[in-house]
Amino acid sequence: MSHQTVIVLDFGGQYNQLIARRVRECGVYCEVKPYTTPLDTLRAMDPIGIIFTGGPNSVYDPASPQVDPAIFTWGVPVLGICYGCQLIAHHLGGKVIAATGDSAREYGKTETYFDTSCRLFKGLPAQGITWMSHGDYMEKVPEGFSLVAHSDACPNVAICDEARGFYGVQYHPEVNHTQHGTDMIRNFLYEVCGAAGDWTMGDYKATAIRQIREKVGDGKVLLALSGGVDSSVAAALLAEAVGSQLTCVFVDHGLMRLNEGDEVEAAFQKWDIHFVRANAEERFLAKLAGVSEPERKRKIIGEEFIRVFEEEAKKIGRVDYLVQGTIYPDVIESGTGDAAVIKSHHNVGGLPDYVDFKEIIEPLRMLFKDEVRQLGRELGLPEYLVMRQPFPGPGLAIRVIGDITRDKLDTLRLADFIFRDEIAKAHLEGTMNQYFAVLTNMRSVGVQGDGRTYDYTLALRSVTTTDFMTADWTRIPYDVLDRVSVRIVNEVPHINRIVYDITSKPPATIEWE
Repeated sequence: MSHQTVIVLDFGGQYNQLIARRVRECGVYCEVKPYTTPLDTLRAMDPIGIIFTGGPNSVYDPASPQVDPAIFTWGVPVLGICYGCQLIAHHLGGKVIAATGDSAREYGKTETYFDTSCRLFKGLPAQGITWMSHGDYMEKVPEGFSLVAHSDACPNVAICDEARGFYGVQYHPEVNHTQHGTDMIRNFLYEVCGAAGDWTMGDYKATAIRQIREKVGDGKVLLALSGGVDSSVAAALLAEAVGSQLTCVFVDHGLMRLNEGDEVEAAFQKWDIHFVRANAEERFLAKLAGVSEPERKRKIIGEEFIRVFEEEAKKIGRVDYLVQGTIYPDVIESGTGDAAVIKSHHNVGGLPDYVDFKEIIEPLRMLFKDEVRQLGRELGLPEYLVMRQPFPGPGLAIRVIGDITRDKLDTLRLADFIFRDEIAKAHLEGTMNQYFAVLTNMRSVGVQGDGRTYDYTLALRSVTTTDFMTADWTRIPYDVLDRVSVRIVNEVPHINRIVYDITSKPPATIEWE
C-alpha cells in the first residue's frame, strides 16, 4: 500500500525528528530528508506537502543552507518553521536581517496573537503561548504574503500566501511549549495539503509482513534478541511473517532486571519460531569479577556477548538473512539515509563478522520509537514488553557502581522493581521517560531495628525528555518517593539510605556510568 507523503526538509534544526513525529501522530506518513537531497529525488516522492525545519544559521549568510528555488514552482504546499520561515521569505522576495535589540529577537515562551481566518489557525484560539528561538527578523515580507500572527515584540510572527499554499512561522509548533502547536501542523496537513490520514500501524504491519515474505522466500533468518523494545518488536514482526524460518538468539547475561529474562521468553511462546535462550550468567559474572571501571565493564560484556552469539550461530548453520532493529532516528542521525553499517549491538560492539548472510533486514528502519511500540501492540506483544523502560546493553552492570557480584545485582534488581512498581501504582509512567535505581558503592551508618547498620546507599533517577539528548529530572511527588523509600529499606537487605538524583542532562548524563 502506498501512502500520501510529506517531506520534512532538514536544515540542521534540533527538532527535526520531533516535527516528523508530530506529522505521523496526525496520521500522515513523512520522511526527513537533508536539505542537500536532489530536487529530482524529492519530486519522485510525490509529496502532498513540504516542511522546512529550523536551523542555527542565518539565511542571508552566503554559506548558509539553501533550497533550490524551483521547489516553490511545484504547486506543493510549504510550511517553514523558524529558519524555514525565513528561508521562504528570503527566496520569494522578502528581506531577513539580524534583529537589533529586543524588538524583534525572541526566545522562550511568548504570548502570540493569531488571525484565525488563516487556514493554519482555523478553529484555534486567537491568542496563546508559542515557543520562540530566533535572532533574525523578517524586515520585509514577500509580495503576496499576509501577516497572520504577531507578538508584542514582533509584528510578523507568521506569514502566509494562501493562494500558493505557503506558510511560515517564526516559532516552533512542534514543541510541547507551543499551545495548540500540533493542531497547527494538523491544519497544514488536512486543511492545506488535503491529507487523507492514511498512515496507520495496522496498514504498516500488513505491508511489512508481505514485503518480508516476498524477500525471504524459504530462506533462514537470524535475529539477536536483546529483550529491548526494538529487537522484540522486530522479532515479533519476523515471527508473524516467516514463523519457523526465524531463529531468535536471546543471550541472557544475568544482568537484566527482575524476571526480565523469563518475561521475554514467555512473550514469544505463541509463535512457531526457534527461540534459543543462552543462559550465560556464570560466564559473564566470572569475566566481570573484580572489575569496577565502567568502560572495561562495557568492553567485557560486549566481547562476551559476541562470543556467546557466535557459539549459538554455529549451531544453526546456514543463515540467509540477519535482522537488525534499526529504527528511524538511527537512519536520520546517520545523515545519509543509509544504515548499511550494522548498528553496534548493546552499544558496545558489533555482531560477529564471520556470520555469513545474504542481506540485512531492517523492518523498523522507518519507524520512530513510539511507532515501534504501537506496532508491538498490533502484533500482540504484552504491554510489559512494549512499554519496557530504555535499558542499556550492559544492563545492571553499569547501574552497580564499582565491582559486580551476584548479591549486589540481586539487591539492585529488587530495589529497582520496587521503584518501578510504585511508579506504576501511582499511574505516573506517562509523566517520565526513563526511571531506574542505581546501587552506589558508598556505604554509610544507619539505624534499623535495635541496631546500627553500615550498608549501601541507593540512588533513584528519573528524567523527562523528548530526544534523550537533553533531559530534565522528574518532579516525582514526595509521597510517592516516601513510599518507595520506606519499601526499599524495609524489603531490600543491605540498603539503609535512599537519595534522589535531581541533576538534569547536561551537565549530568542520564545513566550514572
